This record gives sequence, structure tokens and C-alpha cells, in this order.
Amino acid sequence: MQPLGFGDPIRLGPYRIAGVLGEGGMGKVYVGHDSSGRLAAVKVLRPELAHDRDLARRFLREAQTAQAVTSSGVARVVGSQTEGGRPWIATEYLSGPTLEQAITEHGPLDDAGVRALAGALASTLREIHAVGLVHRDLKPANIVLTSSGPRIIDFGIARPEHGLTLTTTGQAPATPGYGAPEQILGQRVGPSADVFSLGAVLVYAASGRQAYGGTHVAAVQYEVVHGSPALQDVPQALRPLIAPCLAKEAAHRPHPSAVIQAFAAPRGANRLWRSGVVGRQIKEYETRAQRFTTLPNTVVPEARPSRRRLLASFAAGGAVLAVGGGATAWWLNRGPGLPEAADAAPAKLLTPDEYERGAPPTPLWGPLKAAAPSASVLLPVRDVVMVAGLSGGLTAHRVTDGRQKWKLPQVSPSAGFLRLTAGEFVAADADGNVLAFDASTGEQKWSVPASARRLLATAPDAELVYVLTKDDEVAAVGTEDREVRWTAGAPAGVVVDPASVAAAAPGRLVVCTADGSYFALDSANGEAAWQLGGHAGTALTPAVEGRFVYVGGKSLLALDLETGDEVWSASSQSLNPDQDGWGSPVTTDDHIAAIDDGRLYRVDKASGTDSGLISWPDGTVPSRTPPVVQGHTLWIVEGGTSSGVSAFGNNPGSESDGDLMWTYEPDSEGPWHAAGAGNRVFLLNRGSLVALPVF
Repeated sequence: MQPLGFGDPIRLGPYRIAGVLGEGGMGKVYVGHDSSGRLAAVKVLRPELAHDRDLARRFLREAQTAQAVTSSGVARVVGSQTEGGRPWIATEYLSGPTLEQAITEHGPLDDAGVRALAGALASTLREIHAVGLVHRDLKPANIVLTSSGPRIIDFGIARPEHGLTLTTTGQAPATPGYGAPEQILGQRVGPSADVFSLGAVLVYAASGRQAYGGTHVAAVQYEVVHGSPALQDVPQALRPLIAPCLAKEAAHRPHPSAVIQAFAAPRGANRLWRSGVVGRQIKEYETRAQRFTTLPNTVVPEARPSRRRLLASFAAGGAVLAVGGGATAWWLNRGPGLPEAADAAPAKLLTPDEYERGAPPTPLWGPLKAAAPSASVLLPVRDVVMVAGLSGGLTAHRVTDGRQKWKLPQVSPSAGFLRLTAGEFVAADADGNVLAFDASTGEQKWSVPASARRLLATAPDAELVYVLTKDDEVAAVGTEDREVRWTAGAPAGVVVDPASVAAAAPGRLVVCTADGSYFALDSANGEAAWQLGGHAGTALTPAVEGRFVYVGGKSLLALDLETGDEVWSASSQSLNPDQDGWGSPVTTDDHIAAIDDGRLYRVDKASGTDSGLISWPDGTVPSRTPPVVQGHTLWIVEGGTSSGVSAFGNNPGSESDGDLMWTYEPDSEGPWHAAGAGNRVFLLNRGSLVALPVF
């Protein structure tokens, strides 16, 4: 770490900057810590580039891309500011050397070490590819060795796999010697390009030298396209395993799953990260980080069960049992208790004497560490709320008390999971199969091979499930005949990628792409019905109701669902609607609720006239995600790195209508995610799940 110099920031968002980790053409990477001492690596766009719209857009894409990856093998995003001032992205600080540093200081890894490295990296690439992304810059400097294994960093040039290699003047498409031939030639780049980079990384790890050399960049790139890799210093047993990864033709390279199987690390190989010279070096990094994060007067509170749960256990006749020298509360280990009908019943609404304006109500349960730190989707269905699990797969927690009810390790949460009926949901696995499950039991109902990369929406009658395929097309899966009904491409000039969002209605699927273009497909045959190009600056979830679809962007529009014709339009109050216009809308009674220019509004559903600004407290930045409606409340996630979710009264004619009631903001940073069902609001933040009551 280098000391701060002239012009370096002292603070970025919640992070006090302590030093410089590195820098490149676009910006610098700093190390900082928040008020609780948590470290973060903060990447900042250079001041002289902050006004370049193309670079700012790329910076925003990097933040969105990194947040889409939920794998434990990457550095998770813990905060970002991508608009105004100095854009920055904060990621988890990883304590350990890069692979490049470790090989430079200690020499090549042995056979077992290379096999362990190959398996870990291939597993992470498989998870990155499962969400439709290609890293595009895998190299030794972008791999950090930690005590839990290798972690991949820097999604600066990561792209959806359909994209070509786009460069600006003087900018290489990838690091020379590690980018695949198709990257160098500016051709279509898919997941196999990362497999090529993996092969080049393994050559370096096994031999201490690059697979392709040359006296200058052009010579290295020529060798990648036309030459042969330098494998003479790679141990003989590893050459036939690495060589296929470096095939010139993308189709001839193995899938990451095949790499995992081929390298098959021996038992105990992962001890490499905790023992030997590499393990000791990692430990040194951890010790330095621990010293840095131990701030004066820091008190670590003792974890204990909440009073609500403790009283509940006593009332049910519970006892605390000593097991193996430790205390285990009985309710954490008991099997299914309450009948499913009771578990699925809505919670009781709070009465006026049970809550106080300005003070959040006591949680129904939680917060508890229930999800992967980067999890961003909650789905309540019947008696459970589902999230991406701590150790992979999908987990379901009871809505009544938060206890885990079941786990589905075969599900790929990064592909999305959606409600199908009142008691069923759909998900996908790594092979692209669409799967249907009973939400209460986790029992699988059916499976359809659909080459699904991401689930988009389910039809209101539960007859169709719409998916984005691995070939960048939209497909409709029939739930009765259990087959793919049709597959269709997007309208001309429109690109659908995993960041796209959608909503379904009788006869139509409405999609909003990452660049803010809307289009509708006929649900009967997949033919394009209408499109609205460039209306928003990012993907915004449409809201459908009856024969209308409501969309955010430069203006809030009500469109005829069948034809796409404009019914009414509400102008944005923003000076720059392209960036700060209307967010994703939600329907509520006779109104549309949405955020415009950082403020929450209600708009008359029939006419589009303003039904009143709902005030927002100073210093907060609402996100552009749809508000959550439960009971007589509207819940809004604060955007950026602000901490909290705010509840507003949503009961026209009442004393509390339109008022800020409270903000739930424990000692944590964003991003926050919210969902609601059964008079409960579920909040997710850095893997911590909590349920709150409503009035």
C-alpha cells in the first residue's frame, strides 16, 4: 500500500481513505475503512475522466456487472456511487497476495497447488458464466489468494457474453498474453475466452513464466493468435490438462465443469492456502488487515437471541440443552412445528398504539445471517421467503420466525427465481433447466430443458414461464405441456442481456433492457408487438395492470398493453431525465407510486396527474427500484451507500398518509433489497435477513 498523495481523496462515501492499492488508465484503487473498521477496496474514476459519458457508463456497467455475480469466489461489491462527483465502487477487501505476487516471491506452485487453483478458478468462472457474463481479463494480478481460497477481482471489462470486444483508441481488449485470440481479433467473445485465460494463468502458476512471450505487445498478441504456448517448463503431468484450455478455436476448449473434473485436486490440497510459504504469506496479510481494522474503543456486542424469540421458546415449554460443551437453543434444531396453514397466514397489522412515528417497530424476527453476502433477491411465497443460500443454492426461511425450512443446492440463484402460483415457484439450474417447486416443502414438481440463462417473468395464469436463453433469445416454457412453446429474438437494434427485467400480462411480455429500451412480445408466438427505444438510462421494471403497462424513464408513461400507444405521460422534474428520471413504478389502489429525481411521488392511475409529492428526508438518495406496498405503507430502499429502508403512510384520507413514518437503518451499509407479502416486509442487506411488521 502506498501513502496518499496530492489530490487523493480523504473520504469517499462512508469510507475514510488510508492509502493507495494501485492505479491504471481509468482510475485508482484505494484502501479505506468505514466507521466500524471494515476495510474496503475503493475504485475511483479519475477526476479528469469523470465527465466522459462513455467512461462513466462503463464505470456504471462495472458496478452492475460485479453486483450480478453472487459467487463466493469473487470480491463482492459493498457499495458504489456512479453518478455525480467522483464515481466509485467499493468491494470487499481481500487479505492476501495476488497470484502474481505469490509466484514472483515464492516460485511456481507444485502439482497439488496447481490442481487446487484450477478447480477453484474454474468453479468461480462457471458461476460467473451462469449469470451470462464473461470476465474477459482473468490474469494473475486479478486473482487474490486468501485463506479460504483464490478470489477473482476486477470486472472492469466484463461484459455479457453476446457482446463483441469493444475498445477505445490505445486501449487493449485484454492483458497481453492472457486474452483469447477472438478478443485480440475483435470477434464475438463467449465464456470459452475465460477458459483460454485460465489456461494461460495455470501455465504461469505451474512454471513461473507466461504462456506467450514477445519483445513488445504486438509480438505477444501475434503469438497468441498464431503461435504455440510455452509449456516446456510445465510439469509433464499437467501439460495435457492445460493445453486444451489454450486451443485457438473457442469451440475446442473445455467447459469449466470439465476443467474441474480433469484437474481433480488430491485430498487436502486446499491446505495450500493455510500452510506452507503461501499460507504464511496470506497470514501476514490477514494480520496487517486485523491491526488496521481494530479501531480504538471498538466494542463487539455479544450475540444473543432476541427477547421476542426467548419468550416464545419459554411459552412453548422450551429448554436450553448443553451439547458438546456449548449451549444450543432447542428452537434452532427442532423440525417443522406450526401447521403450514398457520405459517402462511398474514401477520397482524400494527394498531396506532403499537408503533411510534420516527421509531421503527420491533422486527418480527431477525436480523439473521441467512443469505450469501451478495444476494439481492427475496421471494416470499406462501409460508416461506427464499434467498440465495450462504453456501450456494437456494434456501427458504419461514415467514413467521425466520427458521430455515429447506434448501435446494441444485438451484442456481443467479438465474433468478419467480412466483408461479400461490404455492409454487420456478427456478433454474446450471444446465439451463427450468424447474418448478412446491414453495412450502421444496419438493420438485417438474423440469423442462430450456437452455435458460435467466428467468424473466411468469404469466398471470401460470401457463408460461419466460426465460432469456444462453443464445440471447427469449423463450416461453409451457407449464402444462412441459415444453418450450416458442423462441424469439429481440426486435432489430435491441439487445437483451441478463440485466434486463420484464413483466408479463395476458397476451404480452414486456421487457426493459439494460440500455432502457422497452419492447413487447406476443405471448402466443413470440412475435414483436411494439417497442419504445431509449426511454430510460437503465433497466427499469415495468408495472402491468389490466390493459395498461406503466414504465419509468425520461417520463412516466401509461401505454396501451396491446399496441404500445401512449395513454398519458407524466414529465420528470429532473434537470437530466436521462439519468435521474422516473424509476420503476408500482401500482397501488388508484395511484402509481414511483421515484422521480430522488423524490417519491404518487400519480393518478387514470390520468397521470400528480397526486402529491411524498417528502423525503434531507441527505438520503432513494434508489430507482420499485417501492414495496404492504398494508397501509410504502417502503422505499435508499440508494447509493445510504443505509436503510423507509416506510411512508399510504392510506389516502388518513392522518398519516404521505408521511415518513420511520426508517429502518441498523449499523450497516447498502445496498438494501426489499420484498413484501402477508403484511410483512422482508429486508436483505449483506446477507442479513429481517422481517418487519406494517400498519
